[in-house]
Amino acid sequence: MAANKPSVEGENLSVVVHGIGDLRLENRPVPEPGPNEVLLKMHSVGICGSDVHYWQHGRIGDFIVKKPMVLGHEASGTVVKVGASVSHLKPGDRVAIEPGVPRETDEFCKMGRYNLSPTIFFCATPPDDGNLCRYYTHNANFCYKLPDNVTFEEGALIEPLSVGIHACRRAGVTLGSRVFICGAGPIGLVSLLVAKMMGASQVVISDLSLPRLEKAKELGADFVVQVTTEAPEVIAQKVEKLLGIMPEITIECTGAESCIQAGIYATRSGGTLILVGLGPAMVNVPIVNAAVREVDIRGIFRYCNTWPMAISMLSSKRVNVAPLVTHRFPLENAAEAFETTKKGMGVKVMLKCDKNDQNP
Repeated sequence: MAANKPSVEGENLSVVVHGIGDLRLENRPVPEPGPNEVLLKMHSVGICGSDVHYWQHGRIGDFIVKKPMVLGHEASGTVVKVGASVSHLKPGDRVAIEPGVPRETDEFCKMGRYNLSPTIFFCATPPDDGNLCRYYTHNANFCYKLPDNVTFEEGALIEPLSVGIHACRRAGVTLGSRVFICGAGPIGLVSLLVAKMMGASQVVISDLSLPRLEKAKELGADFVVQVTTEAPEVIAQKVEKLLGIMPEITIECTGAESCIQAGIYATRSGGTLILVGLGPAMVNVPIVNAAVREVDIRGIFRYCNTWPMAISMLSSKRVNVAPLVTHRFPLENAAEAFETTKKGMGVKVMLKCDKNDQNP
């Protein structure tokens, strides 16, 4: 990549949610980086289901939009200015952004699980602004240099990929694991990519949507199950029939009650069910079935310590996330991009924030 220093120019066009159903494009001031921060000229930002949820509902659980908030947290860009204390980055560096930054070195940081810190800053989670804008400042320690052979879009996709890495780590995926993934949306698909990379011998994935299951096959799924109105036990039986054995690991990416039930029924005794998808706060599940068969049920919250691993996986070309991007829009067309995501079209919708560079 050319090392000529990028310049700061023009307005800071930003995608801002003001309340339920109220999404606006507005110009904000270009921020100045603090001592430990860098100013980034944003390039590619993916739209996540949570961004759409804040726009449509104004909240996710206890996180409520009480003041205008910039959306976006799956992102990459170029450093244009560095704070006084930053030594490992310089203007012109291309970086991927880890959106969760601990505000204090609490007990969770000390044990390496900083994602659980209750005071963590997280892009586009109220009240913290995200990075779906032309210019954005971020803690330099949570900006990771991209190798020349990794595109900006791949850099932005490290965020969803990290959810897959964290889920597969928590699940203990290893050589020969058989894995059942519920849901073939972006998170189900990255979980598939990571599970195969970590040595899973067979992966079966389920979804309502045939096009998404086709995409899953393209990305390496061994078997797919199209779900219609079957009972959870029936889905579990189908999975066992396809694999010839019950899977040791189930990764549930939908949050739907029936899918969590199917996940419990499908997982082999002594196995692990990972809950990734977030649905209703209260769900009915066959907990006694899980208990008497010693099925471990584990949750995940975002990710931690995943960016370096993801960058090596992308740089070595062992994992290919490029096929996940199905739609691209310039930042000015954010409203259309959000509508496309809301309708569930394609897999990953990418917004291009740099007027002069709309390439992947």
